[in-house]
Amino acid sequence: AVCLLGVTFPQAHTDMAAVGVAVEQAKHSLRTANAVCLDVDSTVVVDEAIDRLARECGVYEEVAAWTSQAMNGSVLFQDALKARLDIMKPSKKHIEDCDAPELTEGVSEFVAALQARGVQVFLVSGGFRSLLEPVAAQLNIPKENIFANKLLFNEDGSYSGFDADEPTSRSGGKPKVVQLLKTERGHKTVVMIGDGATDMEARPPADAFIGFGGHVKRQKVQDGADWFVESFAAMTAALAE
Repeated sequence: AVCLLGVTFPQAHTDMAAVGVAVEQAKHSLRTANAVCLDVDSTVVVDEAIDRLARECGVYEEVAAWTSQAMNGSVLFQDALKARLDIMKPSKKHIEDCDAPELTEGVSEFVAALQARGVQVFLVSGGFRSLLEPVAAQLNIPKENIFANKLLFNEDGSYSGFDADEPTSRSGGKPKVVQLLKTERGHKTVVMIGDGATDMEARPPADAFIGFGGHVKRQKVQDGADWFVESFAAMTAALAE
């Protein structure tokens, strides 16, 4: 802080690694966490899986507009999810033909460092389980540690809907997942990491929310995160502090 004429002003952040409303608390929570929840799209992977799927279905522009609204918190997530799926109507073949995701630089090392400490790592996403399972496999995360939406298909493989009972299918779903991890799986300290407004909703009950801006910087997230980072390397380094 800077003191001028007896008035104290908070010092502006010049280092992105120090941006956040409770940076040291977030770092402490990360170092002492029993469980870490990772958003997937634009966090663990470099883009949004639903946009990749929309491109496969030939309706990318229409779907991307809804995705942006959902991630910025300007529309209820469940409304955006239904609208995008109604536009796409993705079949099993669309899912099978969808381009494989690219992992974000440093995420493999970060997850491995957490796992070496005995921390359970979970993928908590508003995306689709069928597209996330290959990502989990690359990171040695068991399938039972995935919380995501389940697409439903008719016998001929055509789209019939999605499972609305999945907590991640609606706004407020991610805090429900974190609460479940605490009450039903016994994880005392849980950290949520992600790029979107739906990730920030998870704190509380998450002990800390770390905003990730490595691919997309959302002002609402940058302003509200306990710690806002632009790389997984920053979080891996914090584990060793």
